[in-house]
Amino acid sequence: MKKKLLRIVKRIMITTFIIIAVVVTATLLYMQQDKFGKSPGGERLEKMKQSPNFKNGKFQNLSKTPTLAEGHSWFKVLYQAYIKNKPRQYPTYTIPSVKTDLLNLPADKDVLVWFGHSSYFIQIDGKRILVDPVFSGNASPVPGTAKSFKGTDVYTVADLPEIDYLFISHDHYDHLDYETIIALKDKTQKVICGLGVGSHFEHWGYDSSKIIEGDWNDKLELDTGFIAFMEPARHFSGRGFSKNNTLWGSYLLQTPTMKIYIGGDSGYDTHYAAIGNKHNGIDLAVLDNGQFDEAWKYIHNLPHDVLQAAQDLKAKRILPVHSSKFALASHDWDTPLVKLTEINKSYKVPLLTPMIGEVVYLKDTNQTFTQWWQDMK
Repeated sequence: MKKKLLRIVKRIMITTFIIIAVVVTATLLYMQQDKFGKSPGGERLEKMKQSPNFKNGKFQNLSKTPTLAEGHSWFKVLYQAYIKNKPRQYPTYTIPSVKTDLLNLPADKDVLVWFGHSSYFIQIDGKRILVDPVFSGNASPVPGTAKSFKGTDVYTVADLPEIDYLFISHDHYDHLDYETIIALKDKTQKVICGLGVGSHFEHWGYDSSKIIEGDWNDKLELDTGFIAFMEPARHFSGRGFSKNNTLWGSYLLQTPTMKIYIGGDSGYDTHYAAIGNKHNGIDLAVLDNGQFDEAWKYIHNLPHDVLQAAQDLKAKRILPVHSSKFALASHDWDTPLVKLTEINKSYKVPLLTPMIGEVVYLKDTNQTFTQWWQDMK
């Protein structure tokens, strides 16, 4: 009886080992695809090592930034993400949008067009700028696992004009989308990104002369009157198994007539006030609002953080993004905008809440927007 039991245990162990080996091998083979990018090496890595923000082989936040906040466990996070019923995590109706003809915008019009989540187009002072574009319909390297909401994919790369500056805040899949970046290659003049992120672009066929990599507090002279200041953010980076081997960040874009803060992803911290004091008079701040949870409040703003950040930045107006296209957190799909507008009754920060594709006139401070999400219950 004992020998029989040992044989059964042995078979179970062998079978388990084989299954694990197959899964690991399949995963490693799958991750050889180009979409996972390439880790920095050679001269690029040596330059990264000179950064004051690169320590112990990884980039570090300015403040201690645990992945989970105190009092939260991975068990609870995983339960909420994969087991708990969330009937309103996805909208049941088609997200409304406007199809603006971006190819024929008058050159003298200063506008912004949001594509959902953290992707948007800016035309300002004769330059065309694109930020964190994701047009593949998926915010994950695994097909079908983070699909965009119905109605949010009305734009493709074919709808875009030539891009002077492509800004990338960090290399997570919902901000650096392989399929989109490949399609943009012949339309893009310059890529602006954090240290190490250029390795992905070179791996995907971009000429190194097109890539400008920056560190926090770098001043990047782009053209006459156009300066990009790379600033900190409180977040993290990585594709595949690599974490924090490329730099995440935010940007202050200074044009001949405006200052626009490109916030990327970030949790609340003192960097907002520092940026506001450094770049006094920010006309518009684009801030991370969505896909949040108390459990990871250090790496994504909560709604009240967004409004406090706006005050710290001394921003005249804000555009909340990182919502309305992908369900990457457990909250209801419309919670980011519902909570932000409710809390803002106390803060009274001028909010821009356009529909996807709706033209925002950057110089028109009297332009108003509907709360379009209210009719989608």
